[in-house]
Amino acid sequence: MSVKVGFLGMGGMANHHLKVLSKLGGVEFVAFCDKLSERAESAAKEQGGRAYTDYKKMLEKELLDALFICLPPDAHGDEEILAAKQGIHLFIEKPIALDLKKAKEIEEVIKISGIVCSVGYRWRYLDITKRAKEILEGKKVGMVLGYWMGGVPGANWWGEMKRSGGQMVEQTTHIVDLSRYLVGDVERVYALYGKNILSKEREGFNLPDVGSMLLQFKEGIIGTISNTCLLELAYTVGLNIVAKDLVLESQGGRLKIIEPRRREEIYNQNDDVLTEDDVFLKAVKTKDTSKVLSSYSDALKTLAVTLAANQSAESGKVIELEVGREKGEVEKWRSEEWEVGNGKKSP
Repeated sequence: MSVKVGFLGMGGMANHHLKVLSKLGGVEFVAFCDKLSERAESAAKEQGGRAYTDYKKMLEKELLDALFICLPPDAHGDEEILAAKQGIHLFIEKPIALDLKKAKEIEEVIKISGIVCSVGYRWRYLDITKRAKEILEGKKVGMVLGYWMGGVPGANWWGEMKRSGGQMVEQTTHIVDLSRYLVGDVERVYALYGKNILSKEREGFNLPDVGSMLLQFKEGIIGTISNTCLLELAYTVGLNIVAKDLVLESQGGRLKIIEPRRREEIYNQNDDVLTEDDVFLKAVKTKDTSKVLSSYSDALKTLAVTLAANQSAESGKVIELEVGREKGEVEKWRSEEWEVGNGKKSP
């Protein structure tokens, strides 16, 4: 039986999913919604189904099994809640929101509804990510080094902080999420951003040009993740993980394994978007979510880290995260002051 699928938001990632789903088969495209009517109409003409500019009308008129939500970061909210309350399974592109309070509200509705929900942290599905996770099992990790160096994407909303959330939230979130997936949750965040070039050259652009954040993970692991959008050239994106007598370097679909007496390079073989979409469709059909690698609740933890980086860069303070901590741990951290430059040691 085919899964009846709708789309909300018909930008670049939506069209990518559309092509992948067409390749996978077992899908009936029922409806497409976008505020730009020509986008929705183009998809409906090509794939069949009906075009909408109002998501409420689409959800009211159409019987959907699943909905792919591919909206700009600032547009998430009531759409997810209304769909979840109707029992429609959700695939949501990252980042899931720009407001942590709203994301938690959505999380609660998703939990109560019992729907399948997968978030588009596609790198979790790479073959090389699976191999890295296997290699790190039981290892004592000490440090994480991540980077995203590239340019400004073409989306017209990307250069507005209030719409995209900035590069850490919209792009580098992939590096943050992969770090969390491989080494565990983040407890503290401190960030510095620089804003000296692009905002003076591009009208309406108000994002930082560069940024770095220092992370403290559970078990005392320390991480640094940096990004820039200054480069008008191919992206350089990667993550290095340092453990005792081991370095893993993940970059450009390649995993490099470096040990004292061994060096190995593994190249990724699978299509991560195809894999995540296939897993989602199978979960919708079977209600078995065991192979969904990024739930909404887990994606919320990644969002919390990137929003904390923005908050830290603005305030100049270390931000402590409650997401992922036990209540007793939260109370312990709250009882101790720890600000940059105050001379106090991290407990």
